[in-house]
Amino acid sequence: MKITLLVVGKTDAAYIRDGINEYFKRLKHYISFEMEVIPDIKKGKNTNPEMQKNKEGEIILSKLAPGKELHLFDEKGKMFSSVEFSQFLEKKMVIGPKELILVVGGPYGFSEEVYKQASSKISLSRLTFSHQMVRLLCVEQIYRAMTILKGEPYHHE
Repeated sequence: MKITLLVVGKTDAAYIRDGINEYFKRLKHYISFEMEVIPDIKKGKNTNPEMQKNKEGEIILSKLAPGKELHLFDEKGKMFSSVEFSQFLEKKMVIGPKELILVVGGPYGFSEEVYKQASSKISLSRLTFSHQMVRLLCVEQIYRAMTILKGEPYHHE
């Protein structure tokens, strides 16, 4: 199975890019992983948040194809412990799709069409994080899940 982390907009802060790159390098040893960036939708005078979500949603949904499964990182999603998240990924690796697409949306969230097409919503925390920081947290948690599944000492209980 392949995991794709789909994110809206580039990562501005160098320290976050460095962290993402570190975990990206580590993940290569465990699973096929990539991070794909959807360019920011330029907000014009006549563009409201709903229009922006719809435009981003069209691009997100264009990434779907047979054998790909969409899951959204969303504040209203299901919360997992790190062990539970690793079990979720393990189940997907065993009986799931060829590709798991995990999405970090833009500043206004997702369009209704994206919500309808998603297999699930996953919450990282009840706290609110910047969309930049969420990317790093997602990549770290995917790495943590892989080390848990391999029984490696990165995660301590």
